[in-house]
Amino acid sequence: LKILLHKVIYHLLEEMGRLIVEKAPGTAETQISGEAEVLNIFELKGRSKSKGPDIKIAGCRITDGRFSRTGTMRLLRSGDVVFEGPCSSLKREKQDADTLDKGTDCGLVIEDCDEYQVGDTIQCLEQVIRKPKFISTQSGAVRIEC
Repeated sequence: LKILLHKVIYHLLEEMGRLIVEKAPGTAETQISGEAEVLNIFELKGRSKSKGPDIKIAGCRITDGRFSRTGTMRLLRSGDVVFEGPCSSLKREKQDADTLDKGTDCGLVIEDCDEYQVGDTIQCLEQVIRKPKFISTQSGAVRIEC
């Protein structure tokens, strides 16, 4: 336990506010981290049951932001959500990738999805933890914004 000793009340308020913000768990939000356009569709044929089923790969160009293999992918057609699920594969020139940035061509597979069409949009969604912010002014006023 930290003992707080202050001669001026606003110094105490500032320190208490910083402690509250530091300990606050924050709130989880889903945000769009990137967007890509489907330019082509490739199909990998499963050679046998042991090698797995046929897989459709969306050949895309990332038009905004960045894509992460750990993100959730949302397939949009004419602005409507067609499918949403985890990314099971993200590749650039046949090499596995963890993240890819705007302007990059890539192949991606959304788990259990085979509904891609040329012209579709794919969004990469990521969870972000928003922490509250402590704000103090020169006049001594303090507040916490969530």
